[in-house]
Amino acid sequence: MTIISKLSRREFLKAGVGFTLAVQLPMSMAASTLKAGGPGQVGAQVEAGSFAPNAFVTIGEDNTVTVICKHLEMGQGVFTGLATLVAEELDADWAQVHAQGAPAAKAYNNLFWGVQGTGGSTAIANSFEQMRKAGATARAMLVEAAAQRWKVPAHKIQVTKGLVHTADGHHKATFGELAQAASALPVPENVALKQTHEFKLIGKTAPRKDSAAKTTGKAMFTQDFKLPGMLTAVVAHSPKFGGKVAKVDDAKARAIPGVQQVVIIPTGVAVLAHNFWTAKKGRDALVIDWDFSQAYSGSSDQIQKDYTALLDKPGTVARKEGDAMAALADSKNVIQADFHFPFLAHAAMEPMNCAMQMTPEGVQVWNGEQMQTADQAAVAGVLGLKPEQVNLNMLYAGGSFGRRANPHADYLVEAAHVLKASGGKNPIKLVWAREDDMTGGFYRPAYAHRIQATLDEHGMPKAWMNRIVGESIMKGSPFEMMIKDGVDPTSVEGSATLPYAIPNMLVDLHTTNDTVRVPVQWWRSVGSTHTAFATEVVMNELAEKAGKDPVEYRMALLKKHPRHAGVLKLAAEKAGWHKPLAPGKNGEKRGRGVAVHESFNTFVAQVVEVTVQKDGAYKVDRVVCAVDCGVVVNPDVVKAQMEGGIGFALAGALYGEITLKDGEVQQTNFHNYPVLRINQMPKIEVHMVQSAEKPTGVGELGVPPLAPALAHALKNAAGVTIRSLPIQDTIQV
Repeated sequence: MTIISKLSRREFLKAGVGFTLAVQLPMSMAASTLKAGGPGQVGAQVEAGSFAPNAFVTIGEDNTVTVICKHLEMGQGVFTGLATLVAEELDADWAQVHAQGAPAAKAYNNLFWGVQGTGGSTAIANSFEQMRKAGATARAMLVEAAAQRWKVPAHKIQVTKGLVHTADGHHKATFGELAQAASALPVPENVALKQTHEFKLIGKTAPRKDSAAKTTGKAMFTQDFKLPGMLTAVVAHSPKFGGKVAKVDDAKARAIPGVQQVVIIPTGVAVLAHNFWTAKKGRDALVIDWDFSQAYSGSSDQIQKDYTALLDKPGTVARKEGDAMAALADSKNVIQADFHFPFLAHAAMEPMNCAMQMTPEGVQVWNGEQMQTADQAAVAGVLGLKPEQVNLNMLYAGGSFGRRANPHADYLVEAAHVLKASGGKNPIKLVWAREDDMTGGFYRPAYAHRIQATLDEHGMPKAWMNRIVGESIMKGSPFEMMIKDGVDPTSVEGSATLPYAIPNMLVDLHTTNDTVRVPVQWWRSVGSTHTAFATEVVMNELAEKAGKDPVEYRMALLKKHPRHAGVLKLAAEKAGWHKPLAPGKNGEKRGRGVAVHESFNTFVAQVVEVTVQKDGAYKVDRVVCAVDCGVVVNPDVVKAQMEGGIGFALAGALYGEITLKDGEVQQTNFHNYPVLRINQMPKIEVHMVQSAEKPTGVGELGVPPLAPALAHALKNAAGVTIRSLPIQDTIQV
């Protein structure tokens, strides 16, 4: 492990006094690469007398420890997790620790990606050693400052909950009292990190650092952000993807009191006013003739028909072991299952928004910033600036589920165009209403699957073919280099990485970007949102056909994958899998279902219990979830993310569906794209595998197993076979 100690502070901090150092791990230590899948102000303004030993920690004379967090807090608890890593090695008191969003700078790059950004459930995984190293470095310098002041050997000095002291208690000082002296010391090249058994904060539940501000309303989201003279921009977008403005009559819009400007931009027509409502009224008063000559005018029904036809044709090979097609051809008993998955909207509680202001140095940007490096470059390109002239201020984000990490920086680019077209004299805030967000594109792609499988004489899978049809998220984006041999890994992850021991396996792919031009991007857990459903539903059907228990069936196929088997066993035990369910009342039927899946190096198994009424209405009663995410940094955050992922997945399984008719999106708000209500939330139990493995993510991983386990439970309760989503909350019985 090395520390890079000769970077200019201007690369990552604007510092007043104190010594600044970017602590980074070499790329060789990155565990993996990206798989296909009060922080109101940013930057650490280091005040006189403060101690800033590295890019991630600042200690003030008032004894406040500020942890600079390079990853966006969008509800997943990352500010708490990153602060925990620093506080653990610093031996800080949790109450004195505060979290703050980082600026855009190379020192804050995601170590797995080589650029700055949050996603793929990588935040804690890529930061685990880096942030601990930052805390340990600060601690070592505080101890050395105390040793020099007290003339006591450093090894005789202890740090306990933010207090530096000698063992006999004769000498003691707070971090703040030592801050100025510590800032004058050289930064150590190497510091020791704690062993697992020495952890005092990691693995323990500590209050979240963002909860109080969000509860009291002090938290700063983009929607809360205001600047003097700021204008709000609302944009009229084409009702069809790819449509352009042919002609606009803005007379009625300009006549509305308070409307300041109307400007044409590449994505539509923007109306600017001093508040949102006036801008929206102006936008709605526009009379626009759209040019649809290059627009997409397809329908969901036609997409499904076209995808079904492609299921009959071989695709580009993503995985091949043995000869699955020959084995299937030789079998007289082939199981075939076709699946269809719709487009899905992200539907975050805070729709897309962004504030911008021109300055003599460049431009200031305020938003829930998730992909700094790409967004910097995209905004700079619109405004004719260098990327370093785009100063990104990270605010809280009211959810994302992947949407704010847009590969094309779409809504930031739109805001930059509005700022440029309006003349740049006033700061602007672009606001998308819910309807703009729902119909604005960049959905989870629609997919179709076909799985064919056959069993050997022992009832175990002998051959498996999985064909997938859908749009590529990566194609045409800055991430296109991730496509290898014609296969977008985000389209096939979970299928191409299927862990079950099957001697003959084929996974192939048809990518449809040339015929379907609906803007798509990653959605919470990316490819696993559809691959887990198809593969786990079929695995349950194979177990049933073989006359075997589906848990034991999987265990036999997972002998080389102990972490999959570990969560499956734990979930089954905690759910009482081998004990009968209590019978239903008044003719109700009850059932259990199971699924297990790995995504982003985290392993999750779930058991779902349902009750089905005579009329086909059903209720999800209970979900038992087991997760192996390596070292658990904060159990309460892990539990919350599993619960949130299950609720998110259940909404998608029941209702999630974006449909198109003549190229226009039919869903506009939560009345026809419902989210889960609190009374629909099942009882959830979360159990964590105790592990010494390096931590992996938890933000997305509760999603994939829910829908297949639910489908299995409904099959066991009511005998229905479900192979497409959404299921709806009433089934045919």
